[in-house]
Amino acid sequence: MKPLRLALLGGLLIATACTGNPSATTTSGPTSIVTQVPTTGPARTATPQLLPGMPPPLSPTDVWAADRPGRFAASVRGIPVRIYVPNSGSNTVTEIDPRTYRVIRTFPTARQPQHVVPSWDLRVLWVNNDLGNSLTPINPVTGLPGRSVAVHDPYNLYFTPDGKHAVVMASADRRLVFLDPHTMAAQRSVPVPCAGVNHADFAADGRTFVVSCEFSGQLLLVDTAAEKILQVLRLPQRRRMPAPMPQDVKLAPDGRVYYVADMMSNGVWLVTPQPFAVRAFVPTGKGAHGLYVTRDSRRLIVTNREEGSISLLDFATRRVVATWRIPGGGSPDMGGVSPDGAVLWVSGRYNAVVYAIRLRDGRLLARIKVGSGPHGLAVFPQPGRYSLGHTGVFR
Repeated sequence: MKPLRLALLGGLLIATACTGNPSATTTSGPTSIVTQVPTTGPARTATPQLLPGMPPPLSPTDVWAADRPGRFAASVRGIPVRIYVPNSGSNTVTEIDPRTYRVIRTFPTARQPQHVVPSWDLRVLWVNNDLGNSLTPINPVTGLPGRSVAVHDPYNLYFTPDGKHAVVMASADRRLVFLDPHTMAAQRSVPVPCAGVNHADFAADGRTFVVSCEFSGQLLLVDTAAEKILQVLRLPQRRRMPAPMPQDVKLAPDGRVYYVADMMSNGVWLVTPQPFAVRAFVPTGKGAHGLYVTRDSRRLIVTNREEGSISLLDFATRRVVATWRIPGGGSPDMGGVSPDGAVLWVSGRYNAVVYAIRLRDGRLLARIKVGSGPHGLAVFPQPGRYSLGHTGVFR
């Protein structure tokens, strides 16, 4: 589908400025940044009013503190690390051993598997068969698939921080569907006033979450417990650029701002939840798509799919400090960071491969042949106490 061209929200002004790159000699590409920044008060020092039933954060200033190397949940200790690759064009999932860079097995799925999603309790991996209208479970101990469960239009899948509900991003149906997180039986279907719901992330207190709508250039602020849309925000169109097309969403470690990848604006927006507003924009590269946090919570990894590059954005300065291009070109899409934080594993959407990229210096370690249209690759297990879904958002 082509992105919808919608009118801009009047009166939203963004001030821009250009800055150099002060610290990385290997950096290439743009490093300009909007100078307006969120002003939402001091960093939080307490975590009052959490979503009932949600595990309290390990740190009051870092929502990703549970993702440090070695901090595995008891339920995943001893499980071999594998790379699970849904091949949307081949209707298969490929499993890779990251130690040897070899394919272990490939098994068939229903039509158009989009993402492999760890369950909230980390006991099951769910393959989102979008056009097959089903979810296929994978046993992470054996790597083998089980019997599929009927779920309509499961483009992407998330879990509420309390573990009580799964949330399907039903893109074609224009709905958020809340389900039982174990049986995947539908509980409530919420229509959305936008087109192409696809990615999300939750606030530090778990009470709200932000959803991107790729085909209408909008974001939704959703009440987690009430399962209700609170606000709709339209992203502004950058000068001489196509209409926005937001993709992945990631909360900053301090919980003050969300980063939203925009593959048509070629960078990431900074959006505050209170008030729900655009605060800044940072160019990263053409086709900004996937967002991942490094294990030390210092940097945001951005995959620039249309130019075949990976950017590192420093959370403290909100500037791009390095951009690495894949040798010979590529199409880095979705993936995850290795448990030790050393390697980014990411699918090559248009090249039928998976890339292993060393995060120390951007070196390409491996290019592994898989099926057609590899998409929402999952690295599992990873450190973290529970999963919020997608390809592995662990807290």
